[in-house]
Amino acid sequence: MPVHIVADSISKLSHLRATLEQKYAVTSELLGGASNRCGDSDAVVVTADLSVVENIATLKEMFGKTAHARKRIFVIDQKARLCIVQAYALGATRVLISPVNEARLLAELADRDHRELASSTALQGARKAATVGVAAIASMFSAVVTGQAIDVSGANHAGSTIADSIAEDGLCSWLDAVRRHHEGTYQHCLLVTGIAVDFGLSLGLGKRDVERLYSAAMFHDIGKAQIPLSILDKPGRLDPGERGLIQTHPAAGYEVLKGNPAVSAEILAAVRHHHEYLDGSGYPDALVGDSIPLLAQIISIADAFDAATTRRPYKAAVSPEEAAGQLVQETALGWRRGGLVDTFVGLVRGHHFSPGERARRVVDAVVRQPARLEL
Repeated sequence: MPVHIVADSISKLSHLRATLEQKYAVTSELLGGASNRCGDSDAVVVTADLSVVENIATLKEMFGKTAHARKRIFVIDQKARLCIVQAYALGATRVLISPVNEARLLAELADRDHRELASSTALQGARKAATVGVAAIASMFSAVVTGQAIDVSGANHAGSTIADSIAEDGLCSWLDAVRRHHEGTYQHCLLVTGIAVDFGLSLGLGKRDVERLYSAAMFHDIGKAQIPLSILDKPGRLDPGERGLIQTHPAAGYEVLKGNPAVSAEILAAVRHHHEYLDGSGYPDALVGDSIPLLAQIISIADAFDAATTRRPYKAAVSPEEAAGQLVQETALGWRRGGLVDTFVGLVRGHHFSPGERARRVVDAVVRQPARLEL
């Protein structure tokens, strides 16, 4: 696999070349050299200071010409939120912190399923949608950190792209593509969006409700932009104080979005209430029963399913079947609506619509009024 290295100093460039030439055909250039010699490289590795405006502008131009690059790995010097956000906004598929472990870098570049991936139109389409999605999420997090206006239209466009990908190619391709190429909070937001959209389409939600659903799912964890990375990325279980801080994120996201005229009341409610439970034991408002909006409940199920099926440093992932069982147990505790969980569990157990049938449902949703479901 051809690998191209871009660095902002000779020492960084030399170090990466020495590491990667052991296994790959390597080309390289210094950032700012204006050669843009990525050619047909399947992967690009960038090591540069992303606090320098000129570096960002040059990389943005370069990546505009390298859409073919399947992997874009950024190695950055500091675990600073803005630098990580900037890397993903530039199109990174993975961000590593320097000094990077050589084995980790080589593992990120390795891909045993490369031929399968290259030949799969569905996976390629899902990966492109994920790239659009992660850039939008990175932009949102950056705006919250810097106090700038959130690009709501960009988030909605990304959500629409994700919905189209899932409608055409199904959820499995989406989950596979996102888990191959993204990680952390951004991965979680993408996965929850995909799962929620797939669930919403299967429920028969109308066009407007599907639009509200993917927008709310894209925004659902935006409040986490205000939580320190040391807590978000903690390799062990959270202590009570840290967990309490994490639990502020739905209300924080609501506060960030509520003054934006482009964000509807339905979306705001879903963002604020996606951790509420029917018995009143959820947060931030301890809502009870039907006072919890339908969209919030859909996102809550998608959120819980992804949390259970995704590996974390402090826990192993469980199988989809086990995660479905956990949702059933939570329903028995009075946390969730049985009708919604039963439908979702049916989907998990294989009762998915074919891509053609799913596409037909999307067309139907475009021409009918939004559904108001009683489940």
